[in-house]
Amino acid sequence: MAIVKYNPIKELRTMQEQMNRLLDLAWNRETGEDMREGVWQPAVDIYEDDESVVIKAEIPDVDQKDIEVKIEDNTLTLKGERRHDQSVKKENYHRVERYYGTFQRSFHLPHTIAQEKIKASCDRGVLTITLPKKGEKKPKQITVEVK
Repeated sequence: MAIVKYNPIKELRTMQEQMNRLLDLAWNRETGEDMREGVWQPAVDIYEDDESVVIKAEIPDVDQKDIEVKIEDNTLTLKGERRHDQSVKKENYHRVERYYGTFQRSFHLPHTIAQEKIKASCDRGVLTITLPKKGEKKPKQITVEVK
């Protein structure tokens, strides 16, 4: 018989999933659900290689005009808004699980980032911000002349 460490968090997650299923069944309305509006945060991955630090944020269905990337006091701030598709009437939705509305994330940058060379691009709903590192300053060698 194997000894398994007790994990109360796993049991709480299972209980939460069961409650969510129960509530979904109880409150599922034929006229559709309310839109999920409010503040939300896109999932973000941050990784580093030899040349740069890269931030990837999941922002599907966010228009480019609704995305703002700003650097101030060595802090990168990502702001935006995901808007409802106005072509579909609220009453026609059967289920709404995605969040809509504004979001904001801020990340402290290391001093080794070349802020003037930062680039951002968006592909298939993933915003990629590339933060190039500054070249390492090597100590300056001074030759002493002997007379």
